[in-house]
Amino acid sequence: MKKQTKPKLSERLRAWDAGSFDLTASIDPDPPVPTVEHDVRQEDLPPLVSLSERETRGFRRLYPVLAAALSAVLVAFLLSAVLALPPYGAADNPPHNEVMERYVSQGLDETGAVNTVAGVILDYRAFDTLGESHVLYTAATAVMILLLAAGGGREEPPSVRRIMEGDPILRGTARVQVPVILLFGVYVILNGHLGPGGGFAGGAILGGGLILYVIAFGFEPLERIVSGRVFRVGIASALCFYSAAKCYSFFCGANHLETIFRNGTPGAILSAGLILPLNVAVGLIVALTMYGFYSMFQRGRV
Repeated sequence: MKKQTKPKLSERLRAWDAGSFDLTASIDPDPPVPTVEHDVRQEDLPPLVSLSERETRGFRRLYPVLAAALSAVLVAFLLSAVLALPPYGAADNPPHNEVMERYVSQGLDETGAVNTVAGVILDYRAFDTLGESHVLYTAATAVMILLLAAGGGREEPPSVRRIMEGDPILRGTARVQVPVILLFGVYVILNGHLGPGGGFAGGAILGGGLILYVIAFGFEPLERIVSGRVFRVGIASALCFYSAAKCYSFFCGANHLETIFRNGTPGAILSAGLILPLNVAVGLIVALTMYGFYSMFQRGRV
C-alpha cells in the first residue's frame, strides 16, 4: 500500500476557500484508510482537509493575541484622533464655518458631480465609503465562517421549495418585474453622480431583484451566473479596484501631481471623474452581499 502523504497548507487553504471544510476544526490525524491487500490509489483515500491538532491549538492561541493587539492599535488611533478634535460646539470649529460651505460652493467644480451627496461620499469622504464597503464584506465573510463551522446545510428548506414550485402567480409576477427591477438598479447606479441614487441605493435594488428571482425560480438557474466563486471574486475585485483607484487619485490630488482622471462636463453621463466607476464598484458589493446573505441563511452557502 502506498504511503499516504499530508496535503500542503496551501492545498488545505484552497479547500477551505472552496467551502469543503472548517479551518478551525480538527479531526483524527490518522483517518481510517481502506484495509485491502492490493495497493490503493491516492484518489481512493479519504481527503485530508483539516489542520492537525498542533496547528489548531496554535491557531486558537495566536488568534486572541492578534485580535487584542489589533484592537489596541485601533483604539489608540481613535483616542489620538479624539484628543486632537476641537471643543464640541465651539463657534469657530471648521465643520461649522468651512467644510459645509466648501461642499456647497466648490463641490461642483472640484468633483464634477451634480449630485452634491455623491460628491461628498465618493470624493471628499471616499475613504469613509470604502470602510463601509469593507464592513459589508467582513460581515459576509463572518457569516460564511460561522455557517461552515456549524456545518451549514446544502439543501433549501422544504417550505421555500414549496413556494417556488407551487405559486404560479409569484413566478408570473417575477418574470415581469425582475428584469425591470434589475434595469432600474443599473440606472440608479449609473445616475448616482447626476441625481438621487448611487452605488448603495442601486446595489440594494439589484440585490432585491436577485432575491425575488431565487424565491420564484430557485437558486439553480442563477448559480450559472452568480456562483460562490463569482460572489467572492466579485466583491474582492470591487474592493481592490476602489482602494487602488482612490488611493492613486488621493495621492495625486493631495500632492498636486498629474492624474489621469478628469471631472469632465458636469451633467454628462461620463463625468465626475472616479465617482461613476466607484458607484459601480459599491453597487456590485452591495448587490452581491445582499444576495449572499439571503443564500447563506436559506441554504448555508452562496
